[in-house]
Amino acid sequence: MDPSTTPGIGTGTSITEQYLARYEKAAAGVGDPAGLLPVTGAQRRFLLARRLAPGGRPDVVPLFFAFPRGTVDVERLRAAAGHLAAVHPALRMRPDVLRGAPVQRLGAPTAQVERVVPRPGESATAALRRTLLEWGAEGPPFRLFLADAHGSLDPQGGGVPLPSAAGAVEILALALDHAVCDEQSLGRISADLAEAYEHRLGPGDVPPHRAAEEAAGYREAVHLQLDAEKRASRPESLAYWARRIAPASASTGAASAPGTSTSTSTSTSTTQQPRPTGALRTRLPIRADDGRATAFPVLLGACGSAARALAGTEAPDRTPLLGYPWGGRPAAAPDVLGCFLNTVVHPAAPGAPDDLTTTWWDDLDHADTPFDEVVRAARSAAVPWSGRLDGLLTFEDLHRRPPLRLGGVAGREVHIDGRPLQAPFAVSVSYGTDLLVRMAWDRDAVPDGRAHDAFARLTAELAGEPAGHAPVG
Repeated sequence: MDPSTTPGIGTGTSITEQYLARYEKAAAGVGDPAGLLPVTGAQRRFLLARRLAPGGRPDVVPLFFAFPRGTVDVERLRAAAGHLAAVHPALRMRPDVLRGAPVQRLGAPTAQVERVVPRPGESATAALRRTLLEWGAEGPPFRLFLADAHGSLDPQGGGVPLPSAAGAVEILALALDHAVCDEQSLGRISADLAEAYEHRLGPGDVPPHRAAEEAAGYREAVHLQLDAEKRASRPESLAYWARRIAPASASTGAASAPGTSTSTSTSTSTTQQPRPTGALRTRLPIRADDGRATAFPVLLGACGSAARALAGTEAPDRTPLLGYPWGGRPAAAPDVLGCFLNTVVHPAAPGAPDDLTTTWWDDLDHADTPFDEVVRAARSAAVPWSGRLDGLLTFEDLHRRPPLRLGGVAGREVHIDGRPLQAPFAVSVSYGTDLLVRMAWDRDAVPDGRAHDAFARLTAELAGEPAGHAPVG
């Protein structure tokens, strides 16, 4: 692929190289260089989004687990969470700006574990949702919140079924700033938290040599990730992404995302209140050939169909641009917690499944190109795309994340809807013994009826059934 054939793609310094030059200049002469690190491409994006969000609120990744009432010992959990923060440098990360360059500083291990008391008339799930929305910019990136629930079905949680017929349950929210975690990290945190809780470990039980080894490993992984991002930002990679996005943007022009208007597309930056969201979910059986590698292209195709359905008749020729996280630590990197991923752009044009699969594999060859580099490549090639995505897709392999066990009791994972979205709609698929398919949408951007139609199309394609015949639960 010759970048010279793509107008506007030059051979200048990449965003990653420019950032590292600024970082090295800013970090020169810092009194505590061991506690200072650059940020990865994904962290750059999350920290920029935080600066633009109301109140500086980060993008939070929560997991919710229901336990029989009285299972969780809060002080024991606080000690276990402190142990994890002492072991894993990412859980001590604090974002900062040093002489104009975003950086991460490694602070002291602290843990925030709180019992949340619902307000009068407020359910446990509503109280937890409110608490996460009130996440303060200051404080640790790893926080746990526990609330008592009083029914086996919580209507304020979107009809979340709870695992006790008697209703005597408590819900634990395990929440992380997305700038410190990815899918691989979630599995490690669940396992390590369970082990620390089981053995009653606290921050003081981490030997200094292990803390030093983990800090060195995290530093090495961050630098290896940045090296990979530099290699993935060469002109040939930028030309690839410009060519991928150009046809979609040519069909969309300056149009807004599905069902949106200019006024709603900026609402998160002009109000302190998060936009209302709707939600649907269903479970589908896994077919015999639905391995992770084969299921994902099918999921991309189904999400593309849903995105086009959301556009409706207002923009019949639009090609939606979807984003999904992909990646992991570079091959030689230590196995540490952290944010080692990238948002890959998928132009959701209609096409044959085999063609989509082939294109997806080509995209994965360029999946390390940082998202901000992709946006710049598109602009350099005169593609009229702002970088705003029409939808987000996440795919979680539950085989990589064990159930959270505390004191020998396995928590049952539940899902709390209604949280803010980073796009007009988002699809989440959990791959375990079956497929749990969830879709959320911004009600200011997407009419509920259109969202229901899009979800029916999504689930029908995943189930291999005619549109409208897939179960919705």
